[in-house]
Amino acid sequence: MEHPLSKPDKMGKSRLFRIFLILGSVFMILLIIIYWDDVGASHFYLHTTISGPHSSRLPPEGHAAPKQKSEEDKDGSFLSDIDAFVNQFLEGTPDPTEQVRGETPPGETRNQSSEKPEERFVPRREWKIHLTPIAIEKKQRQDSRKQMIHDLCSSNSSLDFPGKNRTFDDIPNKELDHLIVDDRHGIIYCYVPKVACTNWKRIMIVLSESLLVDGVPYQDPLDVPAELIHNSSLHFTFNKFWKRYGKFSRHLMKIKLKKYTKFLFVRDPFVRLISAYRNKFDQENEDFYKRFAVIMLKKYGNYSDPPASVVDAFAAGIRPTFSNFIQYLLDPDTEKAMPFNEHWRQMYRLCHPCQINYDFVGKLETLDEDAEHLLRILRVDNVVEFPQSQRNRTVSSWEQDWFASIPYESRKELYKLYEADFRLFGYSKPEQLLHE
Repeated sequence: MEHPLSKPDKMGKSRLFRIFLILGSVFMILLIIIYWDDVGASHFYLHTTISGPHSSRLPPEGHAAPKQKSEEDKDGSFLSDIDAFVNQFLEGTPDPTEQVRGETPPGETRNQSSEKPEERFVPRREWKIHLTPIAIEKKQRQDSRKQMIHDLCSSNSSLDFPGKNRTFDDIPNKELDHLIVDDRHGIIYCYVPKVACTNWKRIMIVLSESLLVDGVPYQDPLDVPAELIHNSSLHFTFNKFWKRYGKFSRHLMKIKLKKYTKFLFVRDPFVRLISAYRNKFDQENEDFYKRFAVIMLKKYGNYSDPPASVVDAFAAGIRPTFSNFIQYLLDPDTEKAMPFNEHWRQMYRLCHPCQINYDFVGKLETLDEDAEHLLRILRVDNVVEFPQSQRNRTVSSWEQDWFASIPYESRKELYKLYEADFRLFGYSKPEQLLHE
């Protein structure tokens, strides 16, 4: 005769059942993550609006068979659901596709009393159709620039500089703060200060729709308020991945680096230094005056007690000279105190071209052509146009005048300090500045 289970036995089995249920749930989550890594990762960007250069992102041509379309829809929906679940699991944020799913179709109306600004429908624009292919000269220009970087980053190259041979995993998280990610279009932009980065940040804000006005994203880059362009909260950069994704951050960075289109813009290194000096020290800038100019005036300008504010300093005709600025850069103690500011830090240190295989390398010297070329490659030239710069741009023809007061030995030291930038990005050695 069987005895009925005692109350403690029933409680023990119930607890055991709950434990198995929890373990089973964890196991299922791990399976989903593994599946997402192996299969879903290749479709990671599909559940957002992406229009990059790869063939897999192009719109289908002709009319597909209904059965094939149905299968693709099911597959896309399944992968999208998995991506959405893992995205919520990793981020603790809402599914990024919800905004798209929740939009009102053009032909329907929404109850006005319940309408919210963020739910307002914004129609998408069709891709621009080009009747002519991209000029072969532009493609060859890009091939040449990328090949130059590849050759000089190889272990066989005679060029040597700090960090050349490290891997991507070796780069500290804080040094990845210039890589801006746009998941909507599958774009990664490494911004270099003093190389049209203000306008490119405007472009990224419009594309990523990270800034709204009355619930609607900005559509014209020039409408983005100037005081918000460099606001770091509007740009999702690689160094923020750890906070959002935790231990998955490096893995996700590598996925995006593999799948997304990566670009940067560079500039003649010496001209960039002149531009940085003009912008930060030849104009009234309280922050840079207190952080850097006061140090230069005390150490190299023979001012034991410089004015406390930039307004007082400029009123008295006191400011660091370009020569003081170069002395500051060449002083070994400068980087012992802190790393170079981003406005004069070497470009290779900001963007890591030996660790990141960039798809497009633009130059300020060919900005208009390169910007048009890049936006067409990204298939966003229907959405944005690169703003025309209205400011007085520093040009290479000014170098001789600006460096006239710099001793030849200091010029040679400065070239050595920025040699990697000159050579990696294909800028000629300024022989006329380095020889008497």
